[in-house]
Amino acid sequence: MECVVQGIIETQHVEALETLLQGLCGAPKERVRVHELCLKSGPNLGVVPSEVRLLTVRHVGGAVRGAAAEQISVQVRQVTESKASNNVLRFFYALGYKLDHELLKVGFAFRLQRGAQITVTVTSAYKMPKLHSTDEAVPITPSIQLVEITAPAAADNYNEVVSAITSLCEHLAPLLHLSKPGVSTGIVPTAAAAAASLMLNSGGKTL
Repeated sequence: MECVVQGIIETQHVEALETLLQGLCGAPKERVRVHELCLKSGPNLGVVPSEVRLLTVRHVGGAVRGAAAEQISVQVRQVTESKASNNVLRFFYALGYKLDHELLKVGFAFRLQRGAQITVTVTSAYKMPKLHSTDEAVPITPSIQLVEITAPAAADNYNEVVSAITSLCEHLAPLLHLSKPGVSTGIVPTAAAAAASLMLNSGGKTL
């Protein structure tokens, strides 16, 4: 299982977010470049839809449901990852999955230990004009970047993980709003002022 929240930030404020995360993490950022293919299940694979994201192979299951799940601001979902050979696409096509979309995600990530093993990933999304043509990828929204916070969880500790992510979200709140995937949050009105203050206090340029 994993807990996840997502949000968006204007590209002009990403440097300030990076400065804040660097201070929280205390370790260098990691470069991220991921070619992601998303396959959707067909009707022959059951009534509950699922998707497979081919990074290695990452199966993203449905979110945990119920009254308790509705009351928390973090999505808890089943995730399974495994390695795959280069014929994995043909294998999933044979099972009945269909290619829904592919993206190239480029950015950086920080790994933090704050009550849980949390990963914060900041990426720009690129689309390919032709299938698998990553060298020709063009940005989808150049002025906006996606921020995703994830942390591994288990049935007996996900409440603690949710609390850890919620606490981090509150810390980042002046720059961006994070919520469950699929919930539109928009740009935070205080982002510009918060980014300027962060850069000024860190000795960087004022945005």
